[in-house]
Amino acid sequence: MNYAYARVSSKDQNLSRQLNAFKNCSIIFDKIYCDKKSGADFERVCYKQMIKKLRYGDLLVVVSIDRLGRNYDCILKEWKRITKSIGADIYVLDMPLLDTRCHEKNLVGKLIADIVLQLLSFVAENERENIRTRQAEGIEAAKLRGVKFGRPRFTCPDNFTEVADAYLKHSINLKDAFQKTAMKRSTFYNYLQKYADKKYAN
Repeated sequence: MNYAYARVSSKDQNLSRQLNAFKNCSIIFDKIYCDKKSGADFERVCYKQMIKKLRYGDLLVVVSIDRLGRNYDCILKEWKRITKSIGADIYVLDMPLLDTRCHEKNLVGKLIADIVLQLLSFVAENERENIRTRQAEGIEAAKLRGVKFGRPRFTCPDNFTEVADAYLKHSINLKDAFQKTAMKRSTFYNYLQKYADKKYAN
C-alpha cells in the first residue's frame, strides 16, 4: 500500500502545494492523510490513523522532512519506528537521497541517507526554534512600542462607591447594582468585598 502524508501548522494554511506534489509524482496512492497541526510532536489525529494502517512493505511519502515533523529527536525516532519496527519505506520527494527503497541493500546509500536525515531533522528543528525566537523578539519589540497584550485592565466605574454603599445599606438590590455599575457579578463581588473590608476596618 502507498500512503502520502501532508501537514501544515495551522488551520488557515493551505495544503494544496503538497497535494499537487503528490498528484504530479509517479506514485499512485491508496490514501492521502492530512493534518493541520504543529510539527512539534506526533500527537496528530490523521498521522496516528495512518501509522495504525502502515504495514511491512508499505510506502510512506512526504513532500519534505519538515512536513513529517519539526522536532529533531522525534523525527529520528519516528523514522526508525517506521523503517525498522514496522518495516515500511519512506520517500521524501524534495530529497531523493531520503528514499529507503533505494538503500535497502546498499550500505553506502544507507549511510548517506542517515547523515542527510540527521542534518535535515536538525535544520527543521532549528528553524522551529528560530521562529519561536523571532516571535518572542517581535512581542518584546511591540511591548517597547507600547502595544498591550492580553485582556485590557478593568477600570472600576466612578459611581462604584456610591452604588456599593447603597447596596450595603439595602437601598438597592443586586440587579440594580449590576445595572448601575455595568459590572459582572464576580467582578462586583470582588470589588465589593475589598471595599467593605476597607470601609469597616476603619
